[in-house]
Amino acid sequence: MADYLVAALYKFVHLPDFREMRAPLLEHCEQQGVKGTLLLAEEGINGTIAGTEAGIRSVLARLHADPRLADLVHKESWAPRMPFYRMKVKLKREIVTMGVPNVHAETMAGIYVKPEDWNALISDPEVVVVDTRNDYEYQIGTFERAINPETTSFTEFPGWVEAQRAEGGVLHGKRKVAMFCTGGIRCEKSTAYMRSLGYDEVYHLEGGILQYLESMPEEASLWKGDCFVFDERVSVRHGLEPGNYEFCRACRMPLSPEDKASEHFVEGVSCHHCHDKHTPEQKERFAERQRQVELARQRAERHIGVKVELKKQAKAQALAEARARREARLAKRRAEALQREAE
Repeated sequence: MADYLVAALYKFVHLPDFREMRAPLLEHCEQQGVKGTLLLAEEGINGTIAGTEAGIRSVLARLHADPRLADLVHKESWAPRMPFYRMKVKLKREIVTMGVPNVHAETMAGIYVKPEDWNALISDPEVVVVDTRNDYEYQIGTFERAINPETTSFTEFPGWVEAQRAEGGVLHGKRKVAMFCTGGIRCEKSTAYMRSLGYDEVYHLEGGILQYLESMPEEASLWKGDCFVFDERVSVRHGLEPGNYEFCRACRMPLSPEDKASEHFVEGVSCHHCHDKHTPEQKERFAERQRQVELARQRAERHIGVKVELKKQAKAQALAEARARREARLAKRRAEALQREAE
């Protein structure tokens, strides 16, 4: 079995004290050796974390201890290597940024469809099937019949919907719309948005693509290709097995083995997506970084993320030393006060 448990989670729930939740949650994750990113906002929590099984179970138990998160659902998979370099807990306005006010996913999300019922729904010619993810995610894998909105960020999605509702658009005059995304969170919000526009038959894949790939037998699947994930695994396949994509270290786009055969691919420096996007000075910095990565690899050391961890360790040590000095001063003052009372 792989060494690291990966947990993807989200929940739309009212968290007015989300700012106060950050520091204790970050501290607990770091104590457990868990890494990844968690987003906190007034509308809920979202993120993916990885660590030992014991560490992940401990963090999940802490989250479930909050009555508002008691029924928080997560998805699990395993990775042979730690897929994250550090732990971050960020405060956000939205846990998935659409940029449209008063879209209440907690109460307005569309109709959930279980993976075993999804094939029949999206095979219905009366149903418009929409991939709510970004274009580069669509390109490496999607469902049959799925429409690509060709967005570069989720904030562009409402504009695409408005355009497609007009005469001649793919949504014009349609009653049934089925939406899907990686883990389900975008669809909670996109279906709520569609319902706010008056669509009453809006469906979304429960648990997202990840749940479908985990539970649906490959021979019965309507999924084609890999599913992009936002960590160092880059992509997963049926059974949530790691795919064969890698990140371009210059632009973070997913690259297939065929992409790496491009004349524009230079490991750590450029790929066909970004070869004309960076200056010669930037490319030289990327090349130097890659040389350092390769040297670290030869020495069986980890390069990426090490500086950040060293800074965090130094900061923690400095805080501990300052705390010790403060406690020593207080102890000295108490001792002097007791001596004066004795005199």
